[in-house]
Amino acid sequence: MPQMNPIWWLSLMLMFLTILLLTNTMIFFLKTYSPFSKIFNKKNISTNNWKW
Repeated sequence: MPQMNPIWWLSLMLMFLTILLLTNTMIFFLKTYSPFSKIFNKKNISTNNWKW
């Protein structure tokens, strides 16, 4: 178990925030530029316009 010092907590929070930011940018990139954007779009999930 690591020591509970403020530097360790700060690094942990920074790591968590960077991972969150990376996932958000990846999801945004997929929604915007992916050819499968209909899958990620919530409006088109309920429709029956799938092209399988």
